[in-house]
Amino acid sequence: MDELHGTLLWRDGIERHVASTFAEALTKAVAARPDLAVVDRDLPEARRLVEDLRAVGKFSIAIVARGDFDPDEVALLEAGANAILRLPAGPDWDDRVARLMSVARRKNVRAPVSVEFEAVSGTVERIFGRLVNVSVSGMLIECVAALDVGTDIDVSFQLPRAKTPIVGAGRIVRHAGRRRFGVEFYDLEGDGRERVRRFVEGVAPPVDTGPKDKAPQQ
Repeated sequence: MDELHGTLLWRDGIERHVASTFAEALTKAVAARPDLAVVDRDLPEARRLVEDLRAVGKFSIAIVARGDFDPDEVALLEAGANAILRLPAGPDWDDRVARLMSVARRKNVRAPVSVEFEAVSGTVERIFGRLVNVSVSGMLIECVAALDVGTDIDVSFQLPRAKTPIVGAGRIVRHAGRRRFGVEFYDLEGDGRERVRRFVEGVAPPVDTGPKDKAPQQ
């Protein structure tokens, strides 16, 4: 795609494998095991390709789409795509691509999670669920509410052995089975992202003693 030539994907040092057919795309994905697969939204059988790519490996899958939102994009996210990248490429493109190319290591964890979102009625609803696994870029949660792909949510969860919760915001990017939802973080307060990274990578975090008391006056 000519529209991608000015983006991070076409810079020196990036290895590219371009496919023009369904079969060729799968063959190259199996052989190359890329960090990121880019699929044109308007490609015939795009959803089937996303499903097959998701079965091939754990790399990220981005959908490039021209024009306004199309309902087919929701189906592609539900099939396993990680993100929709709108063309022409905007100022946030390279940052999003860089995050997608850093294939997120995930760590399984069973911990309570609090989710707040704005319901159709315009009211803010709060639900409780369970964190299933977490990575620096997002998490998998399970809850009884039916959350639509594209819903913005506020989240709060506590990692094992931590005394203070991680608080931030994310977006539902896929359905991952019955009552399970994939969430992409777009903001974690304070050092939340670093704390998640250290947890996922198994790096011993600094002692978390909760809120600090003020030092006594001399």
